[in-house]
Amino acid sequence: MKKELHTVLGASGAIGQAVVRELQRRNLNCNAVGRIQKYPGVPTIQVDLLEKDAAIAALTDSAFVYLCIGLPYRSKVWQRDWPILMENVITACEKANAKLIFFDNVYMYGPTPLSVPFNEAHPQQPTTRKGIARKRTTDLLVQAMADKRIRAVIGRSADFYGEQAINSPLYISFLQRILQGKAPQVVGKKGIAHTYSYSGDNGKALVALALDDGTYGQVWHLPVGKPVTFDEVNDKLNILTGSHFRVGYVSKPIRKLLSVFIPPLREVEEMLYQFEAPYEMDFHKFQQHFPDFRITPYEEGLRRMVESFR
Repeated sequence: MKKELHTVLGASGAIGQAVVRELQRRNLNCNAVGRIQKYPGVPTIQVDLLEKDAAIAALTDSAFVYLCIGLPYRSKVWQRDWPILMENVITACEKANAKLIFFDNVYMYGPTPLSVPFNEAHPQQPTTRKGIARKRTTDLLVQAMADKRIRAVIGRSADFYGEQAINSPLYISFLQRILQGKAPQVVGKKGIAHTYSYSGDNGKALVALALDDGTYGQVWHLPVGKPVTFDEVNDKLNILTGSHFRVGYVSKPIRKLLSVFIPPLREVEEMLYQFEAPYEMDFHKFQQHFPDFRITPYEEGLRRMVESFR
């Protein structure tokens, strides 16, 4: 009997890689949709998911579809492309009778500052362009579930880090600079606690949600470590890399000036509320449903991250 097919969209990214690794560990049949071939024995194709017919063709034989795509970190791109991509994937899953597992983020929560900690019931009144785009996208999926078009489950992640997570703030502000012999440099306030997800835990959690029929039709916060500050992260990375750096904090006036010349910094500006007040995600619901799930300690996850980039 042929095994059901699990298709991972965005398989070249850090989360897509983690999902494929978990599917392989469980000896499940999987396909990868990504930019490059990364997995021996796993068929990998490139598909433009913004084209509806291409999405339908790519998912025809799938039983489970993991939407782990990462679009460029630009508000205009998110506003334009995310709703199209989501609607195309919903339609493709509907035609294939496939279950959809959506890797979501937490930008739709608001107004800010968020409750400490915040759970799945937090109000969704985002004030940022990216938050509004993500809410609009997720609402499309929620409506598709309500209309019985598809069966789906939503896993929401905090900022994540891990192997080859090149868009992680812990890479951009910390590890990348440390490996270049430079001190970490961050935007945000000193001493603010923040929760992070390890990419490997996210991959395992998404597959666990997919294989549990009782999770569908719901939103689940994915596991996070304990809240940590920038300085605590720096201490852990100093130990792992044998460095002795101190964190540099970019002041708001300097940040405003730099953002005129550095477009990515302008894109980050609207999301800095996450690092200017305590930002702690509650995943009690997931923990209760999967009591045996092991959360990777920061020391272990950061070690694997360091090794992957070295």
